[in-house]
Amino acid sequence: MRWFFLILAIATVALVCALGPRGQKFSSPPFMLFPDMDNQYKVKAQKPSPFFENGQGARTPVEGTVPLGYTYPGESADSVARTSRDYSRGSDYLNTGLFGDFYGKGFPEEIKMDEAFLERGKQRYQITCTPCHGEAGNGAGIVSKYWAIPPTANLIDPRVKEMPEGQIFWTITHGKGLMGPYNGVTSVNDRWAITAYLRALQAAAGK
Repeated sequence: MRWFFLILAIATVALVCALGPRGQKFSSPPFMLFPDMDNQYKVKAQKPSPFFENGQGARTPVEGTVPLGYTYPGESADSVARTSRDYSRGSDYLNTGLFGDFYGKGFPEEIKMDEAFLERGKQRYQITCTPCHGEAGNGAGIVSKYWAIPPTANLIDPRVKEMPEGQIFWTITHGKGLMGPYNGVTSVNDRWAITAYLRALQAAAGK
């Protein structure tokens, strides 16, 4: 019987601690067991910052600079010169991997396929893709040693090898399954470079 009362007392204390006082105001912030990034070390709009000499957190952009992927109002995507650092803009094959509603085969004519391009693809692949897909593209990345379900896609599998280049580019852009989209962190040029390097890995695997 005493165990019953002990468990009841513990449950009561736990319930009171969980619910906490209601209708009261406190001058100090509450303790957050799971902060969920509510408080971040960043400068919010219109907030001061002692880091800068004038104390203002909002900063004027450096003269002559333009944010990546940004076009000035009134300018169409086609009227702005393309660079290797561009993110997706436009509905052409280069930016989507699609011809209408179908995946395109081959690489866009704007892409210059040379040794430097493949080297760039290898570099970007090792940074972005290796943790899950492995250096050889066989899905045996470091993640597979900790989370085996569901398994990471084997990129040298014949199923993936038969995919057109546009579909691979589209998948990198928009993600698939547990893999998130990379259109916001990897430029259009780098996504095509990764696609090209993946073709090299598949050719080296001999499958």
